[in-house]
Amino acid sequence: MDIVADTNTFIAVALNEPEKARIIRLTEGHNLIAPDVLPFEIGNALTAMMRKNALDKEEVVSVWKVVQRIPVDLRHTNIQSALNIAIKYNIYAYGAYFLECAEHLRSPLLTLDLGMQRVARGIGITILE
Repeated sequence: MDIVADTNTFIAVALNEPEKARIIRLTEGHNLIAPDVLPFEIGNALTAMMRKNALDKEEVVSVWKVVQRIPVDLRHTNIQSALNIAIKYNIYAYGAYFLECAEHLRSPLLTLDLGMQRVARGIGITILE
């Protein structure tokens, strides 16, 4: 099965967050897919965490290296379609990229973001829980 995974799931696994075991259990043996903006989003999230003193400079680099070892199939992002979702649901485009990917591929979505889960359900996207 193909699973569209949100940025926060990759970061949670790389940082050994409490959700890591559940994420691995849900995705083991399946194909992870994400929009092609994923590496940029991860980089942005890691530097945001550094700016908030949640990670130091060395941790940013080491977490990035861990994330790079997670196999994921990056897919083209249909920006226009994602923007339509963002406008309709009054959300950031960043989240809409993942919703558009899941909707387009008719694949379930794995995200830790409750707001994104709510919008996904409204669109008819299955949420992995």
